[in-house]
Amino acid sequence: MLDRHLHPRLKPWLNRAASALDRPSVTPDGVTLVGFAIGVLALPFLALGWYGAALAAIALNRLCDGLDGALARRRGLSDAGGFLDIALDFLFYALVPFGFVLADPVNNAIAGAWLLFAFIGTGSSFLAFAALAAKYNIDNPGYAHKSFYYLGGLTEGSETIALFVLCCLFPAYFSWLAWIFGALCWLTTFNRVWGGYVTLKEYEK
Repeated sequence: MLDRHLHPRLKPWLNRAASALDRPSVTPDGVTLVGFAIGVLALPFLALGWYGAALAAIALNRLCDGLDGALARRRGLSDAGGFLDIALDFLFYALVPFGFVLADPVNNAIAGAWLLFAFIGTGSSFLAFAALAAKYNIDNPGYAHKSFYYLGGLTEGSETIALFVLCCLFPAYFSWLAWIFGALCWLTTFNRVWGGYVTLKEYEK
């Protein structure tokens, strides 16, 4: 919901940062891998209850996620790079709730499982439509800078990161936040499935 509004505002800052990184030894895929490695650190940090360190790892991961795309646009978008980026993004999104479950299994396990269940819905509907949108050459002017069709919804990347930030700042409320956000994810999933189905039916005619 917020991504299409935030991306144009962040893009100039990311482009300037990418220009400083634009040298032969730095590649977009390399930035993606470094960002993922930093993001993975959030898992042990969360499991240990080091929420400040986990928040820093999450923030650096998201910074790298913005920089790899900005650098790729300077060099030329790559399908392989786009695939690597989205695959590692979804793995990162999954490890954060799992970290909260490890931190407090008694209180967080069910809510964490609900959130991961909801992430499966948003992720699968997102990727399934993106694959078929490429087949039918469906344009997405709202996210023209993406290497694949970016299907929006109530819970996009911006909202998910906001959730992670709130959970790190207020870990005692993880369960409540997870239940609420999971419900919003299912609204997004139903909207994507229905909207995607109707759109593809029109293209098949």
